[in-house]
Amino acid sequence: MEINENAALVVVDVQKGFEQEFWGRRDNPGAEENIAALIDAWQETGRPVVFVRHDSSQAGSPLAPGTEGNAFKEFVEERRGKGAGPELLVTKSVNSAFYGEPDLDAWLRGAGVSQFVVVGIQTNMCNETTARMGGNLGYDVLFALDAMHTFDLAGPFGWTQTAEELTRATAVSLHGGRFARVVTTEDVLKGASVA
Repeated sequence: MEINENAALVVVDVQKGFEQEFWGRRDNPGAEENIAALIDAWQETGRPVVFVRHDSSQAGSPLAPGTEGNAFKEFVEERRGKGAGPELLVTKSVNSAFYGEPDLDAWLRGAGVSQFVVVGIQTNMCNETTARMGGNLGYDVLFALDAMHTFDLAGPFGWTQTAEELTRATAVSLHGGRFARVVTTEDVLKGASVA
């Protein structure tokens, strides 16, 4: 798998608010380590990095603007502005990073970017929505499954799914439906010639 020289890394909603008990049980305790490794690799190779922040408009949300939970986790914040390549901050109040400010699609196309890697929080929510939209818009989307996590979730009819079940369903839907290629952090690092 080859990673384009100008492939973007889209780091979705790695915010302190996701550490609160509000969300429940999560999966993939190694997500943050893998996200950090990918940011470092992208910054070292001068590739573009997009940091996405969810500014929730829902009352009482742990991600509401002006709250501590809205801030990026420390390991992300300390890396912002440190790369050799272009960097963008996108803020949004819905699931897709393509419905944020400034316009992600316009920025990527303006930079000649046709491929991007999705990492961050949550696997089956903002990450999946961003990947699906990216696929629909014609991008080559790589979904680094071990560089993200999600939480157990209750749905209709008394149904519940664990974070692991949701992660698997997202991976199958995206990959099987050809919205994105589901890969590992190691795959991406090797393809970017930094492993």
